[in-house]
Amino acid sequence: MTRPHTVRAHTLHAAGIELSALLALPHTTPPRSTILAIHGRGMRAAYWNSFIPLATAAGHAVLAVDRPGYGASAAHLPDGQTLAEQAETLHAALKEHARTHDTGAGFHLLGHSDGGKVALHTAATAGALPLLGLDTSGTGYQYDPQALHFPSTLGGGATKLNWGPLNLYPRGTFQASRTLLAPTPPREAAETIHWPRQFETLAPDVRIPVRLTFAEHEAWWHLDDTTLTAMTSRLTRAPSVTVDHLPAAGHNISLGHTADTYHQRALAFLDTCLTPATPAHRTPQHD
Repeated sequence: MTRPHTVRAHTLHAAGIELSALLALPHTTPPRSTILAIHGRGMRAAYWNSFIPLATAAGHAVLAVDRPGYGASAAHLPDGQTLAEQAETLHAALKEHARTHDTGAGFHLLGHSDGGKVALHTAATAGALPLLGLDTSGTGYQYDPQALHFPSTLGGGATKLNWGPLNLYPRGTFQASRTLLAPTPPREAAETIHWPRQFETLAPDVRIPVRLTFAEHEAWWHLDDTTLTAMTSRLTRAPSVTVDHLPAAGHNISLGHTADTYHQRALAFLDTCLTPATPAHRTPQHD
C-alpha cells in the first residue's frame, strides 16, 4: 500500500511564461529527487495521476507540467512552441522552482511520446541544474509507415496508433481521459515529420543515463532490432542506455492495466541514477 501524499495545482514561472502544473510532495523531507513528468501530444499533466502515488511513496517529489502551449500558457502561446523552445522554457521553470523548493538530489526527466521528445531536448540542452536521468515511453526514432500521415492525436484515425487494443485499458478509461485532452499547438504539430533528424542531432549531447520503454502494441514507431540499435548507438555520451519492452500495453502506457508495472520499473531506474556506484555501460539492454 502506498503512503499518503499531497498533490496540488501549482504554477511555474519561466522567463515571463506561466505554466500550470501538478506538484506532489512526499512526506519525507527533503525529497530524494524531483521528477519532472512531461505529458505527450494532446494531453495534460494529469496523464501522470496514477504515477504520482507510487513516486511519492518512494520518497520523490513529482512536478507534472502542462507543457508550453497547454493549460495556463495556451492563451499566451496560442501557436505553442517548438520542441527546442519548450526545453528552454522548462529549463527556466526548473531553475525558478529550485530557487523556492528543495529538489533533493536533482531533477529526473520522465516523458511520454512527444513529451519524451521534449525531455530529450531538455537533456541535450545545457542548463544550470543537475539532471539525474532520462526516462521516456512511446518515443522512438523512425516512424512506422502507418504513422507517416501523422493524423491528429485527437482524431483523424489515430485511435489505433494511440491506444492499441482497447482491452489493454480499464473500463471507463476513454470516458475519463476526455478531461486529459487538449488541442495540439500548431508549431509543435508542424515539427512531427522532422523528429528523426532532430533526434540524430540531439542524441550525442545527452550525458545522463537513458531508459527507453516501448509498449507491445506500440504502433507509431519502427521497433525492429536494427532501428532500435541505430537509435541507442547515437546516444554516444549517455553513461548507460536501456531499452525495455512492456507486454500487454499500448502507446498510452500510464493509462493502461500495466501502468503500475511500468511505473515501478521507472522508479527502479531512477534508483540506479541515484546510486553513484552504478557502473556505466554502453550495451543497450533489450528486455
